[in-house]
Amino acid sequence: MAKISKDMTIGELIRLDQNIPAILMRSGMHCVGCPSSQSETLEEAAMVHGMDANVLEQQINDFLAGQN
Repeated sequence: MAKISKDMTIGELIRLDQNIPAILMRSGMHCVGCPSSQSETLEEAAMVHGMDANVLEQQINDFLAGQN
């Protein structure tokens, strides 16, 4: 099972699973397609958007766990 961490970049997350951007966008992070976001970590992007990186990390890991 794949598992992510909040220190992974947005680009790494997108390469891991093409469904992850939809999770981020539903959370209000609409800039996941922006070239500059590709090198930001999930934690950095969450901070910029006033989100809790731990919650996003858990949501993505729950999604990935459900894929198996």
